[in-house]
Amino acid sequence: MHSFAALTRRAWVARPAKVSRVSSTVSIRLSSSVAAHIHRNPVLEMQERGLVAAMTSPDLVDHVESGPTAIYCGVDPTASSLHLGNLVTLLGLLHFHIKGHTTIGLVGGATGSIGDPSGKSTERQPMSAATLANNVAGIDAQFQRFFQRGRAYAETRGYAVQGHGGKVKVVNNKTWFGKLSALDFLGDIGRYARVGTMIARDSVKSRLESPQGISFTEFSYQLLQAYDFWHLFHSDGCRIQLGGSDQWGNITAGIDLIHKKKNTSMEQVVIDHSKEEETPLNAYGLTIPLLTTATGEKFGKSAGNAVWLDEKMTSLFDFYQFFVKTADTDVGRYLHYFTLLTSDQIKSIMDQHSLEPEKRLAQHALAKETTELVHGADALPKALLATHVLFGSSLDKVKGQDLMEAFEHDPRMVALSRPQVSGMSLDQIALETGLCSSKSEAKKLIKSGGFYINNVKVTDASHRIGDKDWIDGAVCVLRSGKSNYKLIHAASS
Repeated sequence: MHSFAALTRRAWVARPAKVSRVSSTVSIRLSSSVAAHIHRNPVLEMQERGLVAAMTSPDLVDHVESGPTAIYCGVDPTASSLHLGNLVTLLGLLHFHIKGHTTIGLVGGATGSIGDPSGKSTERQPMSAATLANNVAGIDAQFQRFFQRGRAYAETRGYAVQGHGGKVKVVNNKTWFGKLSALDFLGDIGRYARVGTMIARDSVKSRLESPQGISFTEFSYQLLQAYDFWHLFHSDGCRIQLGGSDQWGNITAGIDLIHKKKNTSMEQVVIDHSKEEETPLNAYGLTIPLLTTATGEKFGKSAGNAVWLDEKMTSLFDFYQFFVKTADTDVGRYLHYFTLLTSDQIKSIMDQHSLEPEKRLAQHALAKETTELVHGADALPKALLATHVLFGSSLDKVKGQDLMEAFEHDPRMVALSRPQVSGMSLDQIALETGLCSSKSEAKKLIKSGGFYINNVKVTDASHRIGDKDWIDGAVCVLRSGKSNYKLIHAASS
């Protein structure tokens, strides 16, 4: 057995799985034989996929093998939705959930008002109580939706999900921190913390060495997260904390607190009568690699904007296209991370992709899998229809209602009444919908052949949008240039 002190000084690093650079078809459904390729132990499954950066003890594998356990991952509600940077940890929880383990999503209603300094160069601006409450509600609902859709996705990919999988809980740490006074917290938690250890953590050390420094508020964050782990360990029997590799210090702080507090409480010791000795309940940490592209950029970020998991914040089309644009050097790795396809299936996909890389078969497979996983099976046809429309394909067989549903939350959809549209010139409509920044720009586009209605070129500046331009009397698709689109929804006048 490794000593706790030794394990907190260095991570026990799991050997990452090799990413097979091979591939299969875009449309994939699994046979029952796939079960032979699925590990019963989610830690082994994650290792094979390269999803394990480190764990605090190799004993974690045996702990999970011994029977159902509980695992949690926390997120601070800095927005009303999670983003793709969070998706990899959600996949980690899903691997546990579909194999019968309890998964706990912790929303930091308390810690979110402070902000984790890990990976941050400056202190987060405080949020209003109303914004924080709205964000907490949004992420709470998103956790529940993710596991509901994740179970359905897993079953279609050959996973035998028992019943509804393991229990899913979503908790808010404000429920317990709200009951603690400052004196209670310092007396119960602060006495176990050592300032030297806290200062030595990477998240603190880097900020101490920066011109901005670190406030006491941020400095104390690791104690709050440590208490989260202790609380869930004590009240819910949660034995594992999952997080990104930048959370190593916070995770080991929680294990350290549990280790010290349980030594003073006989409630946290069980008797193994077969061995006639006391066996302490252990806590474990499991980290997932921080996602970056082959060029070292943070995953899920584009021009400083996150790709959100809420389709009201990132449209189905944009979500799908993010993965279609994945570099060839990354797509094999992402298929292991963000799907439940087996290594053999991914190998088949990558093999096919290598024969005709210009078709981006692997990227489309990745986009289809992640869209169905995150947004549900009903969302995939919508994303594919949006892709069909916004890449200039013929709209002859497209139904207006299908277009309305595919672009329901897309900012490209603009509501204007038909009488209002019929009374406008094309250049005025282009300005009104935001397709062009000025009427003169629109006129130039029309004259140069760069203006389209329903993907058909229009060169007559005097053209007025009439009945024949409305698809099923409901929608009209406008395009300027190659890829700038607006859809007019015929709103009630």
